[in-house]
Amino acid sequence: MRNHEDLEVWQKAHALTIRLYRLTESFPRSEMFGLTSQIRRAAGSIGANLAEGCGRWGEGEMARFVQIAMGSAGELQNHLRLACDIGFLNSADYRSASKDVTSVRQMLTAFFQTLKGVRSGRVNSAQGALAKSE
Repeated sequence: MRNHEDLEVWQKAHALTIRLYRLTESFPRSEMFGLTSQIRRAAGSIGANLAEGCGRWGEGEMARFVQIAMGSAGELQNHLRLACDIGFLNSADYRSASKDVTSVRQMLTAFFQTLKGVRSGRVNSAQGALAKSE
């Protein structure tokens, strides 16, 4: 078991979620239960799945929750594109948020590969990059 708040990927996902909550405040009220909710839910799901995985026993279970977080990141990317295409997000905000989502997705991929390496007995150098720097 590990503390999810020590994972750099969780920290970045959490910061992204807070940022997206603020960005979606300007969305039309009619979207409160539509796209606003979907973006917030998908963003929050990334960190929540990392936290849940950290609370489980074993690297295999953790890897499963990392995969779910990766799916949520993909869903988030789609919702952001839609928000931009229909004019809820300006291009600069979309590009910046999309870049952050891509960064989180890359970190999730590295974490997943690390967990797979641990399960098969291989050591992976990406593991050190995922821990919070002190």
